[in-house]
Amino acid sequence: MTNRGRAARASRRLPRGSRTMRRRAVSLAACGALVATMTTGCWAEPSAMPAVRDFLIAWQVGNYPAAANKTVGADHKSVASALGAVRAQLDAASLRLSLGVSGDQGRVEDAKVKAIAKNGDDADARFSVKVDLGENGQPWEYLGHMHLRRIGGKWKVVWNPSIINPQLGPGQRLAVVSDVPARAPIKDSTGRTVLHKVPTYNIGVVPGHLADPQRTVEQITKAAKFDGGRRLDSERLLGRVRSAPPQKFLSLLTLRYPEQKPLANRLIQIPGVRNEPIETASAPDYAPELVGNLGPATADLLQQVGAPYQPGDTIGVSGIQLLQQRRLAGTPTISVVAQDPSGRTTQVLKKWDGLPPQEISTTLVPRTQRRADAALQNLPYPASLVAVQPSTGQVVAVANHGTGGENRAFEARYPAGMAFGIVSAEALFARAGMDPKTKTSCPASVTVGGKTFTNKAHPDAPFSTQFALGCRTTLAQLSGKLDARGLQAEAAQLGIGRGWTASVPAFTGSLPPMNGDGAKAAAMVGEGVQASPLAMALLAGAARTGVWRSPYVLSNPAKPADVPSQVLPAEPLSGLQNVLGRSVTGSAGVAHAANVGGSVLGTAALAQDTVNGRGRTVSWFVGAGNDLAFAIAIEGSASASSVAAEFLRGAPAKTTGRSAG
Repeated sequence: MTNRGRAARASRRLPRGSRTMRRRAVSLAACGALVATMTTGCWAEPSAMPAVRDFLIAWQVGNYPAAANKTVGADHKSVASALGAVRAQLDAASLRLSLGVSGDQGRVEDAKVKAIAKNGDDADARFSVKVDLGENGQPWEYLGHMHLRRIGGKWKVVWNPSIINPQLGPGQRLAVVSDVPARAPIKDSTGRTVLHKVPTYNIGVVPGHLADPQRTVEQITKAAKFDGGRRLDSERLLGRVRSAPPQKFLSLLTLRYPEQKPLANRLIQIPGVRNEPIETASAPDYAPELVGNLGPATADLLQQVGAPYQPGDTIGVSGIQLLQQRRLAGTPTISVVAQDPSGRTTQVLKKWDGLPPQEISTTLVPRTQRRADAALQNLPYPASLVAVQPSTGQVVAVANHGTGGENRAFEARYPAGMAFGIVSAEALFARAGMDPKTKTSCPASVTVGGKTFTNKAHPDAPFSTQFALGCRTTLAQLSGKLDARGLQAEAAQLGIGRGWTASVPAFTGSLPPMNGDGAKAAAMVGEGVQASPLAMALLAGAARTGVWRSPYVLSNPAKPADVPSQVLPAEPLSGLQNVLGRSVTGSAGVAHAANVGGSVLGTAALAQDTVNGRGRTVSWFVGAGNDLAFAIAIEGSASASSVAAEFLRGAPAKTTGRSAG
């Protein structure tokens, strides 16, 4: 294996953030390659070669005083400073130098001709430069040139800034410029953006005005602490400051107003830190937990979104904004430039064009979304609502109230309770030969497999009546008509735990182990079953249309096919629609409060479980009206059916503290 191959492997083995270690490994390994290359050609130009070799090796390994000692024509301290500044000015991960034209050293004859040309006491040497720009982009490769003169029998490199780069003139420095395109919008189903402009703190520095850039960056990263303890990468942020044009304001991070005002105030107290306020289209008009927010690129987020984004860049930090970061933001155009001290004269030496941003289109329907938000706004408990179009699987509304920024409408793992009865009823119709008219009992207590179930007793009646009353003991008794595998299969047919996606993270639901008759009866009444509001809304959609469809919330980019649609048999479907209709229209039905006219069907339930040692109550409504299926989960005892009615009517709910039903 060549030395260069070993260097590449050593570089890949090192942690990405360990830039110092990576530079050292690459430099030392490359040094071996450089020595080997130059000693090969040494016999062709024995007099000038040692001077060229020693200068390039010293420069590459970072021994700048030694490199400067091989030069004439300028103060050695100035030369050492100029050579040492190259890596900082480019924020380079490594600098590799090789004699001649890169790739031509395979033939000694070529190296002899192209590496060094001597004419008496003067000589010219050509060498290849390869700069690893790290997170800034692709490697920068170019051909360098130096002139040598024999003085007192010794060859010396005649110093000129063009040795660093042929286009670099006296007094100029290198810099890296990152041109970030305007972020693309996120749109609703009508083609309108869901974001509006808000004032934003634009925190940054003018690099050339900082007395001690390293100290300033350390103070910034120490003060800038974000949700979950996330912080900026200090080393990479310092590299960004040192490589930027020194005369221009460099934005380091943007902060939301007024939520992050205290942090902004702390940062601008640091000497050299400034705020240049801007407006950004970053605030969601609705569904903020789904749409997401923008914020600074912290170390952990950079690992997720990857290069070429830099510490502090404004990126998506949650929701669609984060999941579709590269599409919405595109990638910046990176340029290496040479500029004079004033910054007025700038010459582009190399440019890598970025990718243009592309907009995102969601399936959210503004009118339906407003109704969903209004239905939850007066509740005293955290609550979530998801509405889908069952004929397509499109998610048309996502509302989260009091959930602390979490998209519980998609991701919550709520106890399903008797709301899972939709699956149990469909399974009984499809696999046990039952129908809504089958006579059943609803005793106050029943024991199955050693497990006891209770509820208010009701007289014997058709199954549709017992279902409408939410009778747990009825379903527990009927569990003997199904085996565990059959119940699991029917749940999977209705999407529970099937592994579908919705373009964004979502919980598809889960069933508990059913080891024994007691555990199976418990699952029939929803004990141990967990589901998200989205998963339950899809159940309601299947009951409405007879087809379970995988959901999606993004229409552009289109969601790839994952789980195929499932068609429910006609007779079980008819029975399911019958019992769900009775739950709403029956005067004693558990979902009667949702009876707003039309063909509304659904069920309501009060589910309980224990989380972290504490009891939890969730009030459910799961149902559909026309081409709209939805599920509501309220984290407390409340009439979810009344909230459903307000959603269907389009008026705010006035329900507080009432039981499910």
